[in-house]
Amino acid sequence: MTDVSKMTERTMRIEIEERILHFKQPAGTSRGVYTERQIWLVRAIMEDPVTQKQIVGVGECAPLPKLSCDDIPDYGKILRTFCDETEQRGVIDDEALRPYPSMLFGLETALLNLRQGSLLFDTPFGRGEEGIPINGLVWMGTYDEMLSRIEEKLKAGFRCVKLKIGAIDFEREIDLIRHIRRYYGREQIELRVDANGAFQPAEALEKLERLAQYDIHSIEQPIRQGQWSDMARLCKNSPLPIALDEELIGVNDPVKKASLLDTISPAYIILKPSLHGGMVGTREWISMAQERGIGSWITSALESNIGLNAIAHLTAHVYGPGIRMPQGLGTGQLFTDNIDMPLEIRGDQLWYGLQSKLF
Repeated sequence: MTDVSKMTERTMRIEIEERILHFKQPAGTSRGVYTERQIWLVRAIMEDPVTQKQIVGVGECAPLPKLSCDDIPDYGKILRTFCDETEQRGVIDDEALRPYPSMLFGLETALLNLRQGSLLFDTPFGRGEEGIPINGLVWMGTYDEMLSRIEEKLKAGFRCVKLKIGAIDFEREIDLIRHIRRYYGREQIELRVDANGAFQPAEALEKLERLAQYDIHSIEQPIRQGQWSDMARLCKNSPLPIALDEELIGVNDPVKKASLLDTISPAYIILKPSLHGGMVGTREWISMAQERGIGSWITSALESNIGLNAIAHLTAHVYGPGIRMPQGLGTGQLFTDNIDMPLEIRGDQLWYGLQSKLF
């Protein structure tokens, strides 16, 4: 194990590699359909002062187009600047990187990997002793496509299924949910839905009331972010617990975070380190939510297995052993050209093991 802090500033350099990943199937959201994914890998490289061997820590910077607060035209140039500063300082300037959560997350991961090796955090998950429960994700599509994907997840043994809604007619989406509940009760399958802000404020409450008839666990982001008063009203009156996701994007200052949580008072917040402040920002959100009795879980945001691996280790470290709440960490099978990492889905759990193969 190598301690970065014991090395001179000149011994570390950071390299950047830009990559394009390709989806096996188009990933539909209310903001469009993804067929490929642009990421930047950052590699922190040092020589061990004792063994003189080169060691490498890898992290992933993966902003989501039209969604991340750091989805900017000169992304690569700004990332290079922060990498240069991190090389010179030997540590990450968390405060300067608050407006750039995907860059912060990638650098955090790279330096943690450099210092800790493959075991980012010493947890039962990291030691391969227990898995993390995850939800089965059903992407938006046609009615028949979504029905087929639902049945596939249920056959695979998932006990929690998350449906992306808002792309097809709402009545057809209700039909899909009714179909599931016809055969599987809430004791057998936990249903979550994610509207990605697709509902209009004037119609949202009526739709939430209809969804609540089918024992839905929660709905993510029913209306678009930035409408705090409307969202607060929904959270107060909805028969269905509301979870905030996109609402948290770009809210990087602790004072504004507190204001958002106090104003809206959601049932849950959902944290994506690439979108919501990296590892340090995710911890901050969770701590502030816990102080207010607000629940949370962590999900990935279409990263490669490099990012997914770091998020899974962080999840195990933040929530501790014996996680029961299903997390959103089932995206490792999305790409045709993913990066090998020792991650494996067994039933409805994500496992880590040095000897396991790529999905």
